Amino acid sequence: MITSDEELGASTVRKVAWRLLPLIALGYGIAFIDRVNISFASVQMNRDLHFSATIYGFGAGLFFISYAVLEVPSNLLLVRFGARRWMARIMLTWGLLAAGMMFVQTPLHFYIMRFLLGAAEAGFFPGVIYYLNQWFPAKHRGRAITRFYIAAPLSGVVMGAVAGTLLGLHGRMGLAGWQWLFLVEGLPAVLMSVVFLLYLPDRPSTVRWLTEAEKLWLEIRLDAERALATPAGDFKHIKALLDPRILAFTAVNFLYLGSYYAFNLSAPAVLLAATGLSTQAVGFLVAIGGLTGAAGMIFIGWHSDLRKERYLHLAVPLMIVAGCFGVMAFVHAPVVIMATYLIFMAAYFAVIGAFWTAPGEILDPRSLAVAVAAINGVGQVGSFLMPFAWGIVRDATGNFHAGLTALIVPYVLAAVIVLILRQDHLRRLTA
Repeated sequence: MITSDEELGASTVRKVAWRLLPLIALGYGIAFIDRVNISFASVQMNRDLHFSATIYGFGAGLFFISYAVLEVPSNLLLVRFGARRWMARIMLTWGLLAAGMMFVQTPLHFYIMRFLLGAAEAGFFPGVIYYLNQWFPAKHRGRAITRFYIAAPLSGVVMGAVAGTLLGLHGRMGLAGWQWLFLVEGLPAVLMSVVFLLYLPDRPSTVRWLTEAEKLWLEIRLDAERALATPAGDFKHIKALLDPRILAFTAVNFLYLGSYYAFNLSAPAVLLAATGLSTQAVGFLVAIGGLTGAAGMIFIGWHSDLRKERYLHLAVPLMIVAGCFGVMAFVHAPVVIMATYLIFMAAYFAVIGAFWTAPGEILDPRSLAVAVAAINGVGQVGSFLMPFAWGIVRDATGNFHAGLTALIVPYVLAAVIVLILRQDHLRRLTA
């Protein structure tokens, strides 16, 4: 029999989810498009501007250096000024800079704009993770994170579907196709900054769409979890960052995130070379990959919440991604490559769906903002180094085989670390 408390909890979480998650998901989807649409633009841009794979890899990766450096400061400012105003600021500046990518003409222009774009977007994702921890109790958090993060794979559907059309505008009004792509896909972030400023609430106590009883239910649950995560007298940012478990999650994020961007920022070029498809057909393949990625993320978020287990739900998809890179490196049948890419997308976004639920179950929320920013920031360093290395290898070998082969290793290492973390978690439960 459902108790009144259970009914109250279900009503509260449902209201919070419907009010917050669609708005945050839309904002993050736009951010993800502006971050990786360069992968499609590069098909024309590198040719028009005579950029080598090394130049492209270095410039594409520079985004993640400024993003990493400013992650923690941005999240501290978010806590100080409130999510509504700070996230609106982030969206405004990154939207203007994303559209401004259309003016790139030289490698130096490219490097500066990518660096500034990373600085503008810094703090958005870890800010959202911190923000959701202020609204959702732990047992609902996996589904909440995946429901907002589902915008990342779904943005691939939009990007893949429209990229071919935008690149096809080449020559219209004196602009290249890649310039149209940056312009059209950058401006929505500017519009969304206004929406965030008007409609994103800072905290549960400020909203009118929760009853007093629902606010009290949420406050009691969140306060109880904060008390369990870290004793009140044990609150130290540095101590949280040096927790061996947080350091391990930082290493995992470095390995899987950097490897993903090394591949993803060149994915259209890889798929063009491996399948012989047209640019528009590759766009549709990427769009379908967005759907399989969304399916993988939804499943893992639901199933990890159901089982109340995070570690195997992370280790298994990490190994599947490693296997997908192996297939793409050593199998040359176009149909197999296309199928493997779709599986890769499902497994990678399953990794994301499981990964960010775990830190919130280890730390006090006061430390979580800084810890998540640090984890994500170090991961962005990997997202600079690995695309740069990928470009160097591509120029040295003339193909993508060596790069795809190398990407197997980081995912296997990440899976091993997660399994060690699982053993530590089980030991703590029985201690």
